[in-house]
Amino acid sequence: MLENLQQYQEEVNNFNGGTASEVEEFRIKFLGKKGIINDLFFAFKALPGDQKKAYGQPLNILKKAAEDKVESFQNTQGIDENNASFEDLTRPGYAKSKGSIHPISLVRNEICDIFSKFGFSIAFGPEVEDDWHNFTALNLPKYHPARDMQDTFFLDVSPERLLRTHTSSVQIRHMENAKPPLRFLAPGRVFRNEAISARSHCLFHQVEGLYVDENVSFADLKQTIQYFTESLFGKSKIRMRPSYFPFTEPSAEVDVYWGLETETDYRITKGTGWLEIMGCGMVDPSVLENVGIDSDQYSGFAFGMGIERIAMLLYQIGDIRMFFENDIRFLQQFGAQY
Repeated sequence: MLENLQQYQEEVNNFNGGTASEVEEFRIKFLGKKGIINDLFFAFKALPGDQKKAYGQPLNILKKAAEDKVESFQNTQGIDENNASFEDLTRPGYAKSKGSIHPISLVRNEICDIFSKFGFSIAFGPEVEDDWHNFTALNLPKYHPARDMQDTFFLDVSPERLLRTHTSSVQIRHMENAKPPLRFLAPGRVFRNEAISARSHCLFHQVEGLYVDENVSFADLKQTIQYFTESLFGKSKIRMRPSYFPFTEPSAEVDVYWGLETETDYRITKGTGWLEIMGCGMVDPSVLENVGIDSDQYSGFAFGMGIERIAMLLYQIGDIRMFFENDIRFLQQFGAQY
């Protein structure tokens, strides 16, 4: 029996590792529940008392040597705590995929970059708003019928507190605390209680812009929009249709001529070639007066667009809900663009 111990001791001492499977086989062979050392300890119990000392000491040495051998590979080559797996550090590492910026953020950043080239700064405001900044100061007094178009989420803590329905509230806050000339963008999340469908969602993102100075005209507004559409879409042909917004007068919807070159163009433009991209208009004088700006001296224009709508056009995405599902397969299409 002592001869067998010596043979096993030599085998343990001579083991030099190798592949993951070889190390695991070694561990199971010597230290597993049905391994050699367990069998030897079982045989040790049956020995007469006068033989146990001569047999027990080399058996303990064998067990310690096997454990040290496994532990040495654990410390130097990556066997886990349970000795269940093995990493060969000489093998090539696993490539880590790069992250990506969400398409909503990509489009928002691009829009902000375009307007920053001709002097627009960025302004932010709270997402939980009060009635004055979200409605009343924007020519939407209580019981105004246009309030129903906003589908507002009111908060239980106060009937005057709500989730903002547009980033126009940021414009009001900024005008209250700054003097003209003003030229800034207000990007951010907004909330409306809408039925969730392929083209609507309760939470979405807007970018609104405001320019207030002396002698600002509708021609300035049109030229600004023209520059933006050319920079973002590469499309120079736009049209402005009369519309209505309580806080601008006159107001307009802006369409860009997308074209009819492909089947997709026909589908998204309904065969017209035109796509609506934003609303705009001259700031109503009463809005300026509400924030303490002299409407006789100053005038301004404002515009606003939904970032999701722009992103759907740029990336040909058919369902707005894809932006919010966080499906990694969808997001990986926009990988590592920074």
